[in-house]
Amino acid sequence: MDISDDGQSLDPQWLDVNNNVCGVVQGCRGAAPVAAAFVRAGWSSRSSSWHGYEVETSWGQIELDPIETREVLLNGVIAPQRLDDLAGLLSRCGLRFTLELSDDSGALVREIRA
Repeated sequence: MDISDDGQSLDPQWLDVNNNVCGVVQGCRGAAPVAAAFVRAGWSSRSSSWHGYEVETSWGQIELDPIETREVLLNGVIAPQRLDDLAGLLSRCGLRFTLELSDDSGALVREIRA
């Protein structure tokens, strides 16, 4: 398990925002390696279920939940202008992924596949 309290807490301006990011990380043995990638990038991490993690920094709070198909579901809140930063973090770790950013009404604003 990768648990770390070293990262920053979510900025209060994002506390009341509905989930605006979701995605899938492909080809993973579980959520722990993905959480470890976030911890190495300075995010905090805590267990959120038997096999899931919540990772957090000042501009995002994301749930990581493994599914049986060797994929990890990702959903949570990020500062919309930081979507490229999130994609960059996953790319630098060599992870394949799809990210979707939605607006306040739930409409798709942007999608990134790598």
